[in-house]
Amino acid sequence: MGLFKKNWLKGLKLFRRTEEYEEDDQDWGSWEDELQERKGQEAEGWGGLNFSGRQPLRGFDVHDAVQRQEYVQNCLDQMGEAAKELESLSFEYNMVTSYLRDMEEIEALPENERAELNAAAQKIQDLEERQDVYLKKKNRMSDEKYHQMERMEEEAEEGCRKLAEAEDYQNRIRQDMSRLDGEKHAYYYRRGELRGAIADAKGMAIICSMALVVCFVILFTLQYVLDMDTQLGFLLTAGLAALVITALYLKYTDSVKELKRVEKGINRIIMLQNRVKIRYVNNTNLLDYLYMKYHVSSGKELHGLWEKYKVEKEERRRYREAELELDDCHQELLNILKCYQVKDPAIWLHQTAALLDNKEMVEIRHNLIIRRQSLRRRMDYNKEMIINKAENDIKELAGKYPQYAGELAGMIRR
Repeated sequence: MGLFKKNWLKGLKLFRRTEEYEEDDQDWGSWEDELQERKGQEAEGWGGLNFSGRQPLRGFDVHDAVQRQEYVQNCLDQMGEAAKELESLSFEYNMVTSYLRDMEEIEALPENERAELNAAAQKIQDLEERQDVYLKKKNRMSDEKYHQMERMEEEAEEGCRKLAEAEDYQNRIRQDMSRLDGEKHAYYYRRGELRGAIADAKGMAIICSMALVVCFVILFTLQYVLDMDTQLGFLLTAGLAALVITALYLKYTDSVKELKRVEKGINRIIMLQNRVKIRYVNNTNLLDYLYMKYHVSSGKELHGLWEKYKVEKEERRRYREAELELDDCHQELLNILKCYQVKDPAIWLHQTAALLDNKEMVEIRHNLIIRRQSLRRRMDYNKEMIINKAENDIKELAGKYPQYAGELAGMIRR
């Protein structure tokens, strides 16, 4: 109970200490009039809730020791909780009042001092805008990709060159393979034609031989059976047969020779294809290794990442420089505000817009006034509706029933 009494008495002292700010509320009258024109009249009370104190007890028997002690204990508990709340509210109330007084100090600065203050605030705002441009930039390089490129910064350009050369060589190998494949199919087609020509020549030779035999049989029959002179026929038949056989033989031998050349060409192409395939496999393995090494799927991707990294690196460098410069500007603004007896100068580091724009200052002042009014109403409620009411209830109980006054005093002391 000593803790509750201590908190209760401490809360009362804090409440009396805040009464010195009641007169200060009148100082902001002109400001509130200006704000009311912009925002309209704020609603009063507790947001529609009507707190009129504790509800009266029913069937309470003051002569029952248990009920009487529970009643007094409940009053003391409420006083202790209200005292804690009052302490917290008083601290917040003093802080808000301090902000308002800081604003008054700033507004009352001479023109030349205010210009110095605004210049420092403008520097901070410009640097923050530069940082916002970087932070709000779309398609920024992720930290993972950035650090990945940072680790291989020294070999990135060489990697781009190697990948470009390997991919170009890969394309040329594919072109060679395609060209060789086309030539091989052409040789295969020509080989088929030559084999057909050789077969046709053999067939024509057989047919001509059979025709020659038939012609000789007919001529012999005409000469010896019919006693006809067929000497000229023999000469013509033999001559024609010689010409045809000679032509077929030449065609056959040419086809055989060309077929050998085609076969040799096919073998040469197959050997070239084997060599090209080995180059293709080796170059493919090299590309796979480079892709794995640089965590990309193409040389174009690596080149794009490298170019993007260079831009990102420069932007991050400027961002870090802006951060360092911003720290200096923050310190400069703090030093200026400290010279003008501003109690909490750090809060203005994040409210430079209010220093540069009177409308922003009026908006902040309006919010602080509304907050202070709300805090004051809550303080009044805890003091008047809880602490004073509970105190009066205990005094009233002790006054009506003096025989229990000692007991009540003992509970309060404990």
